[in-house]
Amino acid sequence: MLSVDAEKRISFKRCIRDGDLVIVYERHDNMKAVKVCESSTLQNRFGVFKHSDWIGKPFGSKVLSNKGGFVYLLAPTPELWTLVLSHRTQILYIADISLVIMYLEIIPGCLVLESGTGSGSLTTSLARAVAPNGHVCTFDFHEQRAASAREDFERTGLSSLVTVGVRDIQGEGFPEEFSGQADSVFLDLPQPWLAIPSAEKMLKQDGVLCSFSPCIEQVQRSSETLRSNFTDIRTFEVLLRTYEVREGKMDCSQGNEGGSLGPRPGKRRQRSGEVSNEGEIPTPTTVMARPAAEARGHTGYLTFARLKCLP
Repeated sequence: MLSVDAEKRISFKRCIRDGDLVIVYERHDNMKAVKVCESSTLQNRFGVFKHSDWIGKPFGSKVLSNKGGFVYLLAPTPELWTLVLSHRTQILYIADISLVIMYLEIIPGCLVLESGTGSGSLTTSLARAVAPNGHVCTFDFHEQRAASAREDFERTGLSSLVTVGVRDIQGEGFPEEFSGQADSVFLDLPQPWLAIPSAEKMLKQDGVLCSFSPCIEQVQRSSETLRSNFTDIRTFEVLLRTYEVREGKMDCSQGNEGGSLGPRPGKRRQRSGEVSNEGEIPTPTTVMARPAAEARGHTGYLTFARLKCLP
């Protein structure tokens, strides 16, 4: 789990203990979160893994099953947690989250208000960014979703950095107790323009607001509302393209097209059935990079704005 020591510093520099949350890595597209219990086992296509064998090993260890298969035991960092958490709503992924934390200027010690907790993907990364002495106050109008998110933050050890509240921010606004105290505000709402006046009251002078919207019409209406008391209004769409980098053998029989080396000059091709008197020439290998077959498309628009300073 995201362990927080006496100084509230998130750290994985220790061995796995009974009750910890670990990410079991089978392959790049197959991971799962598992709570370690000394008497339990994990069964998959690679065999049976005893949890008791995991206890005492450092995060990142490779462990073997009864059949000789293996998995890796990884720490539940926000990046990995985003990939394995339960999707109660649409979530933000790493590319969008990175931009949010950068442009909201979130650093340790910040107070961040979030509306639209959802599955808690962004909240987990926000908590790491504000640690060790900052705090994230996140709100969701759906009571069951808020309760599930609260349980997840307990599992990942973030309960000291995150407070989850049940509130309709669009209709009621943020609690008045945060007035003028928030360093940044994040909105993930169907009608964010309704919450912007309240967010404005919560922000410190020169504070930054971000709104995530899947539709450009939402962006346009939010931007109109922001123009009165905000400046530096910008909207981004993040499209991430992943490349696969692998080592492979070069095909030397196709001529020089496509980067192939082609056959050696002056040598005739060996006919089927002939026995060569020379040793076989090893096929050269090279590192090749190509775009991944599947790419994540449009997720949403991120609109940022800075509260105007009083003259």
